[in-house]
Amino acid sequence: MTGRAASRGPKSGRPPRAKPTLAQQGLSFDLPGEIVCGVDEAGRGPLAGPVTAAAVILDPARPIEGLDDSKVLSAKKREALYDAIVERALAWCVASASVEEIDTLNILHATMLAMRRAVEGLGVTPTLARIDGNRCPVLAVRSEAVIGGDALVPSISAASILAKVTRDRLLVELHRAFPVYGFDAHAGYGTPQHLAALREHGPCAHHRRSFAPVREAFVLHGLPPASPAARHPTDGAGPADVADASARA
Repeated sequence: MTGRAASRGPKSGRPPRAKPTLAQQGLSFDLPGEIVCGVDEAGRGPLAGPVTAAAVILDPARPIEGLDDSKVLSAKKREALYDAIVERALAWCVASASVEEIDTLNILHATMLAMRRAVEGLGVTPTLARIDGNRCPVLAVRSEAVIGGDALVPSISAASILAKVTRDRLLVELHRAFPVYGFDAHAGYGTPQHLAALREHGPCAHHRRSFAPVREAFVLHGLPPASPAARHPTDGAGPADVADASARA
């Protein structure tokens, strides 16, 4: 996408105003000629539930104020921004990798799989994908990793919000089916409450058996965890689907 921030010269005797930051503008104008999608994930660390990723192409004609790293926003602010993003973005897609895929591939490669699915699901094909972090999935389009991008690049901020809100909503649904674990309170992370519930009740089908606290809970309850090697990913994802930022031209 192309765009230009309009500006006026200062009136005589007045100092110039500070230029708005990219986050304040709600979009980036620093890559003329590019259709840029921001990509981020939510849910790498939890003991339960899928890992979720989102890809967002912002519309320069419809800026969104207040975009930031989803982790520093209140739940109420995230929900409001979620609605604004899905209504105003040029294109967006949320995708995930399942617990079974996490246990089969490991969490890094499952995250790359979710990101790839999100980018491939966009209704508009980007020319560049900007990925939060220091690794990128292998994509059909150019990609670049941006460390701390969820706080620096508006489209990545938007993706972080969509991914987190979507996953948090899913964990609330899981809580209704499995209330003993308190998924609505911790979104599957290994809080003292969650670890205590694992010890008392054992894992459910939505726990990640490749994560140590879950394996330990299986042993505690005399239940042998299913072997990840017995499972198969749905679309052949694996180590070839992740690339270090330093390895790309």
